[in-house]
Amino acid sequence: MKPNTFIVILILLIFFVISFLTNILGPLIPDIIASFNLSVGLAGFLPFAFFVAYGIMSIPSGLLIEKYSEKTVLLLAFGIAFTGAFLFGLFPGFYVAMLSLFFIGVGMAMLQVVINPLLRQAGGEASFAFHSVLAQLCFGGASFLSPLLYSYLVKNVHSENQSFIIQICNYLVPENLRWVSLYWFFALIALLMIVVIKFIKFPVVILKDDERIEVGSSFKSLLRDRYVILFFVGIFAYVGTEQGVANWTSKFLQVYHGVDPATTGATVISYFWGLLTLGCLLGLLLLKIFDSRRVLIIFASGAILSLTFALFGSQLVALYAFPLTGFFASVMWSIIVSLALNSVSSHHGTFAGILCTGIVGGAVVPLIIGGLAELVGLLYAMLFLFITLGYILSIGFWAKPLVKNSTIKF
Repeated sequence: MKPNTFIVILILLIFFVISFLTNILGPLIPDIIASFNLSVGLAGFLPFAFFVAYGIMSIPSGLLIEKYSEKTVLLLAFGIAFTGAFLFGLFPGFYVAMLSLFFIGVGMAMLQVVINPLLRQAGGEASFAFHSVLAQLCFGGASFLSPLLYSYLVKNVHSENQSFIIQICNYLVPENLRWVSLYWFFALIALLMIVVIKFIKFPVVILKDDERIEVGSSFKSLLRDRYVILFFVGIFAYVGTEQGVANWTSKFLQVYHGVDPATTGATVISYFWGLLTLGCLLGLLLLKIFDSRRVLIIFASGAILSLTFALFGSQLVALYAFPLTGFFASVMWSIIVSLALNSVSSHHGTFAGILCTGIVGGAVVPLIIGGLAELVGLLYAMLFLFITLGYILSIGFWAKPLVKNSTIKF
């Protein structure tokens, strides 16, 4: 089939939107805590509500694609996300926030399952790796920009700024909940995506055998393989680490260094995602030179060292060390997934579904940190991240892939 550039651009836009809606929660947590008078432990349920949707919907989404078209699932996903954002914009409150985040999480989980096979079909198999890297850059770029939009809105809503957009936000959100304006933007983005997708003709995607998700004998046989379980825990640990840092950094800086979460805190999170994106580019180069397991060991060690400086250093050190942790986390996802899929000889589609379910780590780890913070304080609670990072480091030593990554021979 001839590559469809328009569909590829649309998919890259969807990657951008997924990240824009997903990775803003960290900068918002201090505001949510202050607005609804929450404890740190209770605030931990916010990322839980969002990422638990991945654990619930990853495998069912794969089955939905086979029964219905990709276009139908995309429309349903953005419809659910719009409902969640619109609901919270109308009725801002803690329990509505939980329901809203779950709805948005369900939508994002469905999108993640749809777009990779669609990208392969629309862009051509020969260009799939290149387009995947472009997608990751779009994903990272959105994560960099969304905290900046949050800072802009918090500074300008209900201020002297009389621009048309700000006046609309002034009408829609209470003065003491200026950050809620961000969810009206989310609702608008999801609605626009529904309109765009509705009028686009999609190619017919023929799933390869290794892209199909089965819940019968292949699923059971995979669960009997210890490496499948070990790599599932690896994905759980990685997403838990990523979200644990992203969700609690702004609150940590506020509590221990007096940093304003709406300005400096949001900027630090923005640079965390920005450096995570730039690290992917360096990772591509390193993976052409070194064994992926060695790269994982080096980057996991760097993340542990950076996090140590971030937690126990001065304010200035923390402002640089937290984003640097994102840089060292950059290659972890792609290496763990590739090592996992290269460690089994068949049923890769079902295995990928199991791995995607591991994204639920983004729900559990921030919740654990929030609960521990109630007992020992946020600083010592964030030490839990050394357990997840330690597990990721261990993968570089025990992984035995059937196929190693190709490297340049000097």
